[in-house]
Amino acid sequence: MNRNKPYFYQSFTIVVLSIAAFAVFKQFLPRKIFPETTVVSKNIVIDSLALEAVQAVDTTIVDTAEDTLREKKIVFKKQKGIQFPPEDFEDYRGYQHLIAFYEKLLQLETKDKGKVRIAYFGDSMTDGDLVVKDFRAKLQERFGGMGVGFVNITSESASSRSTLKHEFSNNWKTVSYLNVKHPESPFGITGQVFFTKHDTVNPAWVKYRANRFNNLLLLNDPTLFYGKSENKEGEVVITTGKDTIVKALEGNKLLNTITIAPYDLKAFKAEFIATDSIPFYGFNFDDGKGVHVDNFSSRGNSGLPISIFNPKVMQAFNKELGYDLIVLHYGANVLNYGTYNYSWYEKRMKTVVKHIRECFPGVAILIVSTADKSTKYDMEMKTDSAVMPLALSQKRYAVQSDAAFVNLYTLMGGEGSMVKWVEEVPALANKDYTHFNFRGSEKIGGLIYEQINQGYEQYKKMKGIKQPKPKTQAAKKDSLKRKNDSTHAE
Repeated sequence: MNRNKPYFYQSFTIVVLSIAAFAVFKQFLPRKIFPETTVVSKNIVIDSLALEAVQAVDTTIVDTAEDTLREKKIVFKKQKGIQFPPEDFEDYRGYQHLIAFYEKLLQLETKDKGKVRIAYFGDSMTDGDLVVKDFRAKLQERFGGMGVGFVNITSESASSRSTLKHEFSNNWKTVSYLNVKHPESPFGITGQVFFTKHDTVNPAWVKYRANRFNNLLLLNDPTLFYGKSENKEGEVVITTGKDTIVKALEGNKLLNTITIAPYDLKAFKAEFIATDSIPFYGFNFDDGKGVHVDNFSSRGNSGLPISIFNPKVMQAFNKELGYDLIVLHYGANVLNYGTYNYSWYEKRMKTVVKHIRECFPGVAILIVSTADKSTKYDMEMKTDSAVMPLALSQKRYAVQSDAAFVNLYTLMGGEGSMVKWVEEVPALANKDYTHFNFRGSEKIGGLIYEQINQGYEQYKKMKGIKQPKPKTQAAKKDSLKRKNDSTHAE
């Protein structure tokens, strides 16, 4: 007799009853069983300040406060004789708050005068210079400028960055504002500070090499940024080709800079000798003309850590680099808190904007909202139900902070757009239904540029600037010929 037979029937009966029970109780289960697609992005983490902030509020309560901003037109105050038309909250863009930035672009375009610099702060959406590289390329193609801008000493996304080849030794200590509030030396503008680990045999090093991108063919005017230190023995040894350059590091000021070569480089290696306790920030590469865009991305950043920047250090960075616009592009990590109440985030980001204005006086600010993100509901990928509440909070704090605003969610197509971007052939986004791939990032960078440019063109019309007639193809060839003849004559 087979004794296993009763056990088989018993097990089979349990399975059948379980399925029947699930069918009965399914209607009472929450729709959102799975937080997202089974492919979880390794880039989504949470910074410590955001964790503290979200723990201080009841995130289960939906923010139902009456939105008075919806009820009336947003009227702007005239600046320098210019006043953009009133806007509805629904379609708010806030070009009025970019007037100082637009004026700098105008001087650059019409008189070839001055230069423009943008600090682009973001999270994993701009990791590896994605989005920012395409935004930068559009601006430099239009207004001129060469160089990739400011680059960290080390970077978690170095291997994936296409605009620069970046390598470094493993004996660096990195302190980040994502998890440390009070560093031994102030954070740099990237939100990090770097120290060499004591190693007399193998000194810490970094390598940079320019890649084959238009306007990024060289490491223009390579300049090291480092902080204050009592160590006066440190040196940086630069090797490029057959040349070796040794520079002493004094560290007398809160922020110190040293140009490591009197000419542009294609590549170099920097070794740091006897540099214990000296805080390092990174290298800057730009030609001092046209437009430059620095990518300050940090995986897992909600934007809140910017509030702990040291104002004096940031003012010193601003004195050296001269910012005209600061972009805050966040949201991917904030969506992960499982809440529809973002009043806590809205309140704290208004404080962040206020702090930025203390750190960078007179700078224009642009808020870029969360993009669409898809989550699994009833076994189907749909727009995460937290996307709209977060985008709404981001728009509210932009309006209340006198900042310009780009609604990335609507720009990419609104509800269900991330699914379409993932399923596009070829795909524009990754199967985590959160991050864009390089094709999608190029499109997003172009969309952000186009919106800013729409405001700029409107500004020029209000200033009475006439649009130059586009050159014919023959005229372009003639202009190029004259330029070449002039070059050969020299």
